[in-house]
Amino acid sequence: MKIIDLEPGDPRLESDLLPVLCELRPHLTPELFREVYEAGHPQGLRFTAAYTDGGRCVGAAGWRIIHNTSSLRKLYVDDLVTAAVERSTGVGHALVAHLETHAREAGCHELNLDSGTHRTGAHRFYLRERFDIVAFHFTRPLAGPEDAS
Repeated sequence: MKIIDLEPGDPRLESDLLPVLCELRPHLTPELFREVYEAGHPQGLRFTAAYTDGGRCVGAAGWRIIHNTSSLRKLYVDDLVTAAVERSTGVGHALVAHLETHAREAGCHELNLDSGTHRTGAHRFYLRERFDIVAFHFTRPLAGPEDAS
Protein backbone atom coordinates (compact mmCIF):
# COMPACT_ATOMS: atom_id res chain seq x y z
CA MET A 1 0.00 0.00 0.00
CA LYS A 2 1.18 3.50 -0.81
CA ILE A 3 -0.01 6.58 1.11
CA ILE A 4 0.29 9.90 -0.75
CA ASP A 5 -0.40 13.46 0.39
CA LEU A 6 -2.03 15.15 -2.59
CA GLU A 7 -1.29 18.81 -3.26
CA PRO A 8 -3.81 21.35 -4.60
CA GLY A 9 -4.15 21.06 -8.35
CA ASP A 10 -3.21 17.37 -8.40
CA PRO A 11 -5.66 15.73 -10.83
CA ARG A 12 -5.77 12.64 -8.59
CA LEU A 13 -7.81 14.65 -6.07
CA GLU A 14 -10.85 14.39 -8.33
CA SER A 15 -10.04 11.29 -10.37
CA ASP A 16 -8.93 9.04 -7.51
CA LEU A 17 -9.69 10.49 -4.07
CA LEU A 18 -13.11 12.07 -4.67
CA PRO A 19 -14.91 8.83 -5.65
CA VAL A 20 -13.75 7.22 -2.38
CA LEU A 21 -14.53 10.36 -0.36
CA CYS A 22 -18.05 10.38 -1.82
CA GLU A 23 -18.74 7.06 -0.08
CA LEU A 24 -18.64 9.10 3.15
CA ARG A 25 -19.75 12.46 1.73
CA PRO A 26 -22.24 11.64 -1.06
CA HIS A 27 -23.32 15.29 -1.38
CA LEU A 28 -19.94 16.27 -2.85
CA THR A 29 -19.80 17.07 -6.54
CA PRO A 30 -16.50 17.80 -8.28
CA GLU A 31 -17.41 21.50 -8.31
CA LEU A 32 -18.31 21.59 -4.62
CA PHE A 33 -15.19 19.62 -3.72
CA ARG A 34 -13.03 22.16 -5.60
CA GLU A 35 -14.80 25.04 -3.80
CA VAL A 36 -14.32 23.45 -0.38
CA TYR A 37 -10.65 22.70 -1.00
CA GLU A 38 -9.97 26.16 -2.40
CA ALA A 39 -11.48 27.77 0.70
CA GLY A 40 -10.16 25.15 3.15
CA HIS A 41 -6.55 24.87 1.97
CA PRO A 42 -5.55 28.31 3.34
CA GLN A 43 -7.10 27.14 6.65
CA GLY A 44 -4.86 24.05 6.61
CA LEU A 45 -7.10 21.49 4.86
CA ARG A 46 -5.08 18.70 3.28
CA PHE A 47 -5.97 15.40 1.61
CA THR A 48 -4.21 12.06 1.72
CA ALA A 49 -4.97 9.04 -0.45
CA ALA A 50 -4.21 5.35 0.07
CA TYR A 51 -3.41 3.29 -3.03
CA THR A 52 -3.15 -0.44 -3.59
CA ASP A 53 0.04 -1.78 -5.10
CA GLY A 54 -1.96 -1.91 -8.34
CA GLY A 55 -2.50 1.84 -8.23
CA ARG A 56 -6.18 1.94 -7.21
CA CYS A 57 -7.24 4.53 -4.62
CA VAL A 58 -8.91 2.71 -1.72
CA GLY A 59 -8.77 5.24 1.10
CA ALA A 60 -9.05 8.97 1.67
CA ALA A 61 -8.40 11.33 4.55
CA GLY A 62 -9.07 15.04 4.84
CA TRP A 63 -7.24 16.64 7.75
CA ARG A 64 -5.74 19.81 9.21
CA ILE A 65 -3.56 21.01 12.06
CA ILE A 66 -5.58 23.13 14.50
CA HIS A 67 -4.43 25.35 17.35
CA ASN A 68 -6.98 25.88 20.11
CA THR A 69 -7.24 26.32 23.87
CA SER A 70 -8.50 22.82 24.67
CA SER A 71 -5.71 20.75 23.14
CA LEU A 72 -3.25 23.48 22.10
CA ARG A 73 -2.21 21.78 18.85
CA LYS A 74 -3.96 18.81 17.29
CA LEU A 75 -4.33 17.06 13.99
CA TYR A 76 -8.06 17.01 13.30
CA VAL A 77 -9.37 14.46 10.80
CA ASP A 78 -12.27 15.94 8.82
CA ASP A 79 -12.78 12.80 6.72
CA LEU A 80 -11.53 9.24 6.99
CA VAL A 81 -12.94 6.62 4.66
CA THR A 82 -11.94 3.30 3.18
CA ALA A 83 -13.66 2.14 -0.02
CA ALA A 84 -16.43 -0.27 0.99
CA VAL A 85 -14.91 -3.18 -0.94
CA GLU A 86 -11.58 -2.73 0.87
CA ARG A 87 -12.74 -2.38 4.49
CA SER A 88 -11.00 -4.56 7.09
CA THR A 89 -7.89 -4.91 4.90
CA GLY A 90 -5.64 -2.47 6.78
CA VAL A 91 -6.31 0.66 4.73
CA GLY A 92 -7.81 2.63 7.62
CA HIS A 93 -5.02 1.54 9.94
CA ALA A 94 -2.40 2.67 7.42
CA LEU A 95 -4.09 6.06 7.01
CA VAL A 96 -4.31 6.59 10.77
CA ALA A 97 -0.63 5.67 11.15
CA HIS A 98 0.30 8.13 8.39
CA LEU A 99 -1.75 10.89 10.00
CA GLU A 100 -0.23 10.14 13.40
CA THR A 101 3.22 10.62 11.87
CA HIS A 102 2.15 14.02 10.52
CA ALA A 103 0.74 14.92 13.95
CA ARG A 104 3.92 13.94 15.81
CA GLU A 105 6.14 15.79 13.31
CA ALA A 106 3.98 18.92 13.78
CA GLY A 107 4.26 18.71 17.57
CA CYS A 108 0.58 17.91 18.07
CA HIS A 109 -0.74 16.72 21.42
CA GLU A 110 -3.72 14.89 19.92
CA LEU A 111 -5.05 13.19 16.83
CA ASN A 112 -8.82 13.46 16.85
CA LEU A 113 -11.98 13.27 14.80
CA ASP A 114 -15.75 13.28 15.03
CA SER A 115 -17.90 10.41 13.84
CA GLY A 116 -21.63 10.36 13.21
CA THR A 117 -23.58 8.56 15.93
CA HIS A 118 -25.03 6.11 13.38
CA ARG A 119 -21.58 4.92 12.16
CA THR A 120 -21.17 2.08 14.65
CA GLY A 121 -18.80 0.11 12.43
CA ALA A 122 -16.49 3.12 12.25
CA HIS A 123 -16.71 3.50 16.03
CA ARG A 124 -15.52 -0.08 16.51
CA PHE A 125 -12.59 0.68 14.21
CA TYR A 126 -11.66 3.89 16.09
CA LEU A 127 -11.75 2.08 19.43
CA ARG A 128 -9.50 -0.67 18.03
CA GLU A 129 -7.15 2.09 16.85
CA ARG A 130 -6.94 3.35 20.47
CA PHE A 131 -9.09 6.45 20.05
CA ASP A 132 -11.09 7.33 23.17
CA ILE A 133 -14.58 8.81 23.29
CA VAL A 134 -13.88 12.04 25.19
CA ALA A 135 -16.68 14.45 24.27
CA PHE A 136 -20.06 14.99 22.73
CA HIS A 137 -20.18 17.07 19.54
CA PHE A 138 -23.22 19.34 19.35
CA THR A 139 -24.57 20.97 16.20
CA ARG A 140 -27.10 23.74 15.83
CA PRO A 141 -28.32 24.04 12.22
CA LEU A 142 -28.56 27.60 10.92
CA ALA A 143 -30.95 28.76 8.24
CA GLY A 144 -29.22 29.65 4.99
CA PRO A 145 -29.90 32.96 3.22
CA GLU A 146 -32.46 31.24 1.00
CA ASP A 147 -34.35 30.02 4.10
CA ALA A 148 -34.49 33.37 5.91
CA SER A 149 -37.92 34.66 4.94
